[in-house]
Amino acid sequence: MKLAVVGGGSTYTPELIDGFARLRDTLPIEELVLVDPAAGRLELVGGLARRIFAKQGHPGRIVTTSDLDAGVADADAVLLQLRVGGQAARNQDETWPLECGCVGQETTGAGGLAKALRTVPVVLDIAERVRRTNPNAWIIDFTNPVGIVTRALLQAGHKAVGLCNVAIGFQRKFARLLDVTPAEVHLDHVGLNHLTWELGVRLGGPDGENVLPRLLAEHGDAIADDLRMPRAITDRLGVVPSYYLRYFYAHDAVVRELGTKPSRAAEVAAMEKELLAMYGDPALDEKPALLAKRGGAFYSEAAVDLASSLLGSGGTPVQVVNTYNRGTLPFLPDDAVIEVQARVDGTGATPLAVPELDPLYAGLIAHVTAYEDLALEAALRGGRDRVFKALLAHPLIGQFEYAEALTDKLIAHNREHLAWA
Repeated sequence: MKLAVVGGGSTYTPELIDGFARLRDTLPIEELVLVDPAAGRLELVGGLARRIFAKQGHPGRIVTTSDLDAGVADADAVLLQLRVGGQAARNQDETWPLECGCVGQETTGAGGLAKALRTVPVVLDIAERVRRTNPNAWIIDFTNPVGIVTRALLQAGHKAVGLCNVAIGFQRKFARLLDVTPAEVHLDHVGLNHLTWELGVRLGGPDGENVLPRLLAEHGDAIADDLRMPRAITDRLGVVPSYYLRYFYAHDAVVRELGTKPSRAAEVAAMEKELLAMYGDPALDEKPALLAKRGGAFYSEAAVDLASSLLGSGGTPVQVVNTYNRGTLPFLPDDAVIEVQARVDGTGATPLAVPELDPLYAGLIAHVTAYEDLALEAALRGGRDRVFKALLAHPLIGQFEYAEALTDKLIAHNREHLAWA
């Protein structure tokens, strides 16, 4: 089995490598190719990756290359984890929206749209090159904004599934609080990427006992602290929103907070510099503790589970993924991409049925889906008017004056990445 990781020079690639090494019986990789145009950092990451495999006795071969076509040739699956423009572009995404009093964040709001505009054309080009070399390869997208990027891939006819680590993070957290194994915890996870709610936490499977009320009663403070939201919100709603709902439920407070400290991108850039220095140490043969602060917790386990199911080598039958709606949420079009529980096998992902959603959640999901429609149109076809309409449609913006100003700022900060600008 051959896997390729596009964006393999990322500083959190060792997290993925560690998962491949530990779970090699689930996903028996013979060749792993790390593809990245940044040759210098790729060699640092690749060297550590080989040492991790060697220490854990993994027999697979790790190859590094800046040649995309050679790297993805004959791959059974291609994982996408790229960041067009790097941390510098992310820093812009997180700062210029604040100038208009809007949240600065790389996956939602104006910053999220900027990332989508930079990313979708690049990802589609990569996917076409994968299809030319191996039309049967699966594409696993971990590149944000995952929902929009996955929809672009699916609409272009690619064999693609989107992946996020929010759900597996909740699963692991709830398992610790309940003192059970993660495999015993099943989530009623519903929504869009970075716009989800845990409507239930079931023990033993999709039809198991819902212990979410007990979790909220006994561990409500800890759960709310992790979300950085008041406990009153989870108590009143009776569900657990993802951390990203904070941008919607406490928008103005978040804007004030973000204006008082360095951007997350600046923090990550400093962390990456330290991590790359560590990776260059030939004595290091395991992922360093600092990597846990980089982000992407449990991504490796989720990626292994998804890839093994798609490639027929095992995997959990039901996983939380991003895939076509296909009537699952009846108020959305079938070709909307949602993030829900799905049965995953060699044919792809099939969403499980979900209960009828309260208008409180359905309304916001429908609103953000409408924005994503316009965002994808802007990413595919370009043009100032399409960017403006997408920004005006976003529930975190929604005002003519803000949308006008943000359109100009987005184009000014991303002109080098926008062929039409």
